[in-house]
Amino acid sequence: MSNEHRARKRFGQNFLHDPNIIDRIGRAIAPRASDALVEIGPGQGALTEQLVASGALLTLVELDRDLVSILQRKFSDQPQVTLFQGDALKTDFASLYPEQKLRVVGNLPYNISTPLIFHLLAQHQRIKDMHFMLQKEVVDRLAAKPNTKAYGRLSVMTQYYCQVESLFEVPPEAFSPRPKVTSAVVRLTPFDPLPCPAHSAEHLQVLVRDAFNQRRKTLRNALKAVASAEQIEAAGINPGARPETLALTDFVNLSNQLCPAD
Repeated sequence: MSNEHRARKRFGQNFLHDPNIIDRIGRAIAPRASDALVEIGPGQGALTEQLVASGALLTLVELDRDLVSILQRKFSDQPQVTLFQGDALKTDFASLYPEQKLRVVGNLPYNISTPLIFHLLAQHQRIKDMHFMLQKEVVDRLAAKPNTKAYGRLSVMTQYYCQVESLFEVPPEAFSPRPKVTSAVVRLTPFDPLPCPAHSAEHLQVLVRDAFNQRRKTLRNALKAVASAEQIEAAGINPGARPETLALTDFVNLSNQLCPAD
């Protein structure tokens, strides 16, 4: 049977084939034999071979059944490798290797990158770090600072849970088929403990979402269903400000003002 696999558009597949980039990602992750690794969307196993070589425990989460067959043939003689055919968005990562914090790795397709990052942030206590290849635009949003166009809900909530490091860019020619955009590799390291905790992370998430749903509006108007101008002022924030001008600490202060601790 041939190992040739045609990339599928519906899965957003672009396979990394540049050995220098693969090696650079492997060095950024620097896996050790004592690690518990999870690779999301391993594809044809380009990066997987480096992870396996470390001797670490490794779970591969792959949605495409045809790729699962290729991966089974490639790594069936590696007892430390577990192959899971399924959707990463529905995977309970917290149940994998319950004795250890996970190191999560993935080349994430654009269509699932944001929901998957939120899915993983919800399980942040179980994660040591995450290394993802994403569209550069998404990495820019993850790392964005206030008063920039890229700054939004994804920036605030990721930076609430994690230190964000944009590591390096990856050109389109490193992939097959070649995507139309530049990619980038990012490292997300969950904080332990959180440096700026909200009384309710759920309330903070809804508040940030509501604020950025109408980002051109002032906070007074964008949040009028959940906060009065007086409540916004009481948190030390100008109700006439726009959401993208607020730092993470401002959003947490406002959330705590609206949702006091029990």
